[in-house]
Amino acid sequence: MRIIGGILKGKSILPPANYQARPTTDFAKEGLFNVIENEYELEGYEFLDLFAGTGAISAEFVSRGAKGGVCVEMNRNNCSFIIKMFSSLKIKTVKCVHCNVFDFIELCNRQFDFIFADPPYSLNDLELLPDKIFSKTFVASDVQGNQKSILSDDGYFILEHPESFNFSSHTNFVKEKKYGNVHFSFFQHK
Repeated sequence: MRIIGGILKGKSILPPANYQARPTTDFAKEGLFNVIENEYELEGYEFLDLFAGTGAISAEFVSRGAKGGVCVEMNRNNCSFIIKMFSSLKIKTVKCVHCNVFDFIELCNRQFDFIFADPPYSLNDLELLPDKIFSKTFVASDVQGNQKSILSDDGYFILEHPESFNFSSHTNFVKEKKYGNVHFSFFQHK
């Protein structure tokens, strides 16, 4: 597996042979970032990478100019690998958090421009992820103490999922892109 774009293009991400994750294919990552970069200049944007797996999506965001972000991974060994991989690539602007994703969402008090989720396809509550993201608010630390969503007003929540899921009737659904067997559904605030 390798980083396919940006300043780290061509750098390898080599998890051990017994690694427990289903990485997004290079073909799908290329398609995903073509969509994103056709609509956004990533410089200065912050992201949240849920079910981070190998950390490859986070590395792609940073390589393409994103300011930084957080990746969340529940598997302790995977989290350790991601931290070592970031260190070897000299990525200092991304924090890897060892946590259950649903718990992290509930505790999150920060806003992101992009939220990417690549859950296990067999996850029981996969279909609930868009609602969890769009219902989560927190009190901002600004003077007014306004309620904010964890997703910025013009940001994307992107959910990777198998073909058996269809989110087109969801209130915040924008579009779906398919790359081989990988489906990405894009959501925004309406």
